[in-house]
Amino acid sequence: MIIWLASYPKSGNTWVRLFLNSLIFTKDSNVNINDIKIEQFPSRKYFKGIANDIDDMREFMQYCNVAQSKLNLDNKIKFFKTHNAFWRTGKYSFTDDKNTMGIIHIVRDPRNVITSIKNHYNYENYEKALKFMEDEKNIIGIKGSTKEMDLPTLISSWKTHYNSWKNLTTLKSRYILIKYEDLLKDPINEFNKICFFINKISKIKFSEKNILTAVENTNFEKLKKQEHSKGFKEAPKNNNKFFYLGPSNDWQNLLDKDMKDRLEINFKQEMQDLSYL
Repeated sequence: MIIWLASYPKSGNTWVRLFLNSLIFTKDSNVNINDIKIEQFPSRKYFKGIANDIDDMREFMQYCNVAQSKLNLDNKIKFFKTHNAFWRTGKYSFTDDKNTMGIIHIVRDPRNVITSIKNHYNYENYEKALKFMEDEKNIIGIKGSTKEMDLPTLISSWKTHYNSWKNLTTLKSRYILIKYEDLLKDPINEFNKICFFINKISKIKFSEKNILTAVENTNFEKLKKQEHSKGFKEAPKNNNKFFYLGPSNDWQNLLDKDMKDRLEINFKQEMQDLSYL
């Protein structure tokens, strides 16, 4: 069954992914940002022989759970990153309780997400980044791309994306919410929370020594240095860095009052729910 690392884009998913990758798939909790075994779902290869046109969103929705069921035939635990909102349409949904073992939901203050969105998609101003975050029909990815992980992905707005994962009912006992800001403030405590959650739902055990080593090895500055020296294959195509500002991405220093106010008005309920307001 699948343990999801679910997040809106630019919210810390890659950080959590690298941490778990170092614990589960490497010796001595080493980190290589270009050798990540925890893959993304959806990817094109998982729909081969199942869907005729994976770029057709209706067909993707129809066969999404079918692809996951096929992946789960080996009865092994799998970790997947996803930026999909937890969509439902008729009898179809992004996933279900038969295919899902657990959900690690990673969220970030939208006042900081917007700066990372602006950098990643090379938007010329915050106005365009805000439109991206407000778009209820937002789909990222490129139709017909030859890249495995580059395909249409329904993320919706920041607000809808957050609520779609948070408001699950049948999977609530297998769900944990992790705030990016808490990871920054106390990474040891927060990553221990993640490990405890995984152990609770799957019985996978992690040693305290390896957890501490993985936390140290996934320090932002170390990841940034790796990208500088080796490059990062998941970096944006516009030559902007993936590991951009990290802890320095502070809305209080970067946003003007008008943009701050608009974000707080548009996402007020969700930000209050998350204690950002």
